[in-house]
Amino acid sequence: MITRHALILAGGLGTRLGALTADCPKPLLPVARVPFLAHLIGHLAHEGMTRVTVLAGYRGQDIAAHFDSNPIPGIEIRVLIEPEPLGTGGALRFAAAHLPESFFLLNGDTFFDVSLADLGWNRDEPAPLARIALRQMEDTERYGVVLRDGTRITDFAARPAAAGQGGQVNGGIYWLRREILDHIGEGFVSLELDVFPALVGQGGVQGIAYSGAFIDIGVPDDYARAQEFLPKVLQRPALFLDRDGVINEDIGHLHEIEKFTWMPGAQAAIKRASDLGWFVFVVTNQGGVGRGFYDEATVKNLHHWLADQVFSMGGRITDIRYCPHHPEGVAPGYVRDCPWRKPNPGMILDLMVHHPVDRTASLMVGDRDTDMAAAKSAGIRGVKFDGGRLDDLLTPYLTERGSS
Repeated sequence: MITRHALILAGGLGTRLGALTADCPKPLLPVARVPFLAHLIGHLAHEGMTRVTVLAGYRGQDIAAHFDSNPIPGIEIRVLIEPEPLGTGGALRFAAAHLPESFFLLNGDTFFDVSLADLGWNRDEPAPLARIALRQMEDTERYGVVLRDGTRITDFAARPAAAGQGGQVNGGIYWLRREILDHIGEGFVSLELDVFPALVGQGGVQGIAYSGAFIDIGVPDDYARAQEFLPKVLQRPALFLDRDGVINEDIGHLHEIEKFTWMPGAQAAIKRASDLGWFVFVVTNQGGVGRGFYDEATVKNLHHWLADQVFSMGGRITDIRYCPHHPEGVAPGYVRDCPWRKPNPGMILDLMVHHPVDRTASLMVGDRDTDMAAAKSAGIRGVKFDGGRLDDLLTPYLTERGSS
């Protein structure tokens, strides 16, 4: 089941942060001059989410007003404000009418760099009710320990008696089926303390360990540390991919989903880049619009399908740019030499404006000289694809973030 909807728990009072939250809800506290929640939602867009529902409480109107005035491109944001503190489980119950068949749930004061496509359930066999992203910590005093047998969680242990005890902790990111609501009673309910422990005996909760960057801004020291930590974590290399001839076979002005055929190794290359935390972008000339062969709605429909296909295999396409113009076109409004049309670098440069790209480690992969020219003009490395398997070509280039 493809899950592209995330909910964010943002109803806490933030009392441990003292005066910082007297006039500002904790999720809107600035980190590097940008509200923490905006960083989080932007990262969810990178992870393939198309819709986010914020479950707010304290000063929820401030959160709603912020995103009304500052939308994030490519993602629909809705803010629901609970009438009283209901706990993490109660907040889900309050949002019941807005829940899809499956969804992700995140804490609004925690950043954990996890592949949501990997955490989600994309198999044919019956799915568990919940999958929890776990994080290995050297000191679990603030969090408590999660015990598991394989992927099956066997116990949620209490916080250790002594500081410095290591173990795996609940990272605050969940993939959930809507049926979890059947296990949430009335009143104030905690998923962590009430719902998940009760499901352990039924084998309904799985835990998947991840080692990605993690920070919880709930205490002053970590909030201060986040000011430098989070911008560094969010910046990452990007894999810019031409579409026809690189991702799919180039049959000439492809616009019909049923005629889409993957190039050898393209799926594996996208999955590897996603697993390594890279941005994956598609930049494609679609002059067929300007020539009158098909319209922009057809292009967008194919790209939406492509993004779903990639997500279902555990990868992600962060964003897509296409140029519908052609200097020799016939369609009114589309006849021009657009700065986005390769060999011009406009599509690449626009993606760099909207995403924190580390251009020094980024690649543009294409099968034409125009792709290489666009890469050079944008100041990134161009890699020519002349056939074979795309994953084999990219193996020397796709490295762990931060490695050489």
